[in-house]
Amino acid sequence: MYSTKDQTGPICHVVAVPYPGRGHINPMMNLCKLLTSQKTDILITFVVTEEWSGFIGSEVTPDNIRLATIPNVVPSELVRAADMYSFIEAIMTKMEAPFERLMDRLEPPPSLIVADTFLPWAVRVGNRRSIPAASFWPMPASFFSFFQHFHLLADNGHFPVDLSERGNERVDYIPGVSSTRLADLPFISEIFPNILHHILEDFSWVPRAQYLLFPSIYELEPQVIDVLRSIFSLPIYTIGPLIPYIKSNDHPSSGINYLQWLDSQPCSSVLYISMGSFLSFSGAQMDEIAGGLRLSRVRFIWVARGETDRLKNACGDMGLVVPWCEQLRVLCHSSVGGFLTHCGWNSVREGVFAGVPFLTFPLRMDQGMVSKMIVEDWKVGWRLRKAEDKIDHLVTSEEIAVLAQKFMDLEDDEGREMRRRARELKQICHDAIEEGGSSQTNINAFIVDIFQGHA
Repeated sequence: MYSTKDQTGPICHVVAVPYPGRGHINPMMNLCKLLTSQKTDILITFVVTEEWSGFIGSEVTPDNIRLATIPNVVPSELVRAADMYSFIEAIMTKMEAPFERLMDRLEPPPSLIVADTFLPWAVRVGNRRSIPAASFWPMPASFFSFFQHFHLLADNGHFPVDLSERGNERVDYIPGVSSTRLADLPFISEIFPNILHHILEDFSWVPRAQYLLFPSIYELEPQVIDVLRSIFSLPIYTIGPLIPYIKSNDHPSSGINYLQWLDSQPCSSVLYISMGSFLSFSGAQMDEIAGGLRLSRVRFIWVARGETDRLKNACGDMGLVVPWCEQLRVLCHSSVGGFLTHCGWNSVREGVFAGVPFLTFPLRMDQGMVSKMIVEDWKVGWRLRKAEDKIDHLVTSEEIAVLAQKFMDLEDDEGREMRRRARELKQICHDAIEEGGSSQTNINAFIVDIFQGHA
């Protein structure tokens, strides 16, 4: 337990409350670890539901990060995937009261609330108690701009829209965001009015926060960050990549089977595959991916939670299927030469940090937009699904094999240029977190701000 006995100055007590989902909890925890590594007199109370406390309670955290729980107010994960509306409704209506009761018990009194943008009630609690609040958006700033200017989609006849008929039309009127295919915005065809109502309510509370935080790097999204800074009067900080890079190379690979296997592979020869932990591909599509790997004869390591036994035999003998790995360590390994990904924003930031090119296979929410950024804006990847294919199109094993072979061919001219760009992005990412870099400067400024408010 954290102690204040040895502190000579006042403790700045930050209450961090992430949206209850792995893709939200991880970057919030990485933010908390980053803050405490920069300043020893920050105490953080990390608030999760009892369900998530069980998942993350064993994770090693610094002494000045403590877990606090509120009762479960949402369905189990299986129900969550099947009934997203009930899940969101519960988060919006049932978490505020127990969170406020927890705030009454915390010592020392909180100095700042850092809350996921999808939890507007946390800003409301802060306003009532005269506690500054920071809204934390765990997705790309470009995706934020789409929701901030959502009315423009309707004004231009793009919401609601049938993507099967109009998917190749382009959206070129969202401030700061480059031209984007409607097909890369699947949320505009799948979002229900009652869920949209909640999302727009979330955004209505952002101006009532005191800070807005993005786990992005300014140089990856400069135009949209500049636009958002011109719109909002509150400070906006890009503090990415917010990944666990501090420990990515802090211990050798001896004793870890998949790392030992990677050590024995040629440089840049292995395709790393991970499709996320929540939204999942159909069994039929997973089988096609496995068949494609077998046909392609490329080396691979595939993280397939819950399906390792079924897929091991189907993939062939050129790689490994594992239930879990330290993703960033794998991506940074010299034998890894590419990343087949569902385009979750956390995973993509890790891939950019590692300097690998991407094969993109997005599913829902912001993933199509992230795929578009990778392929069209940064030019560090290729789409696995053809431009004309619908979101639910089954990509065949033959298609996957052909593209995987070309993608992992180090002599391919197009691939060489893509890898050169990936190395450039890696350098941009590493420069941003060095002293004087954009992210480190933003982190320092944010800490100064919150301590001035605390004082």
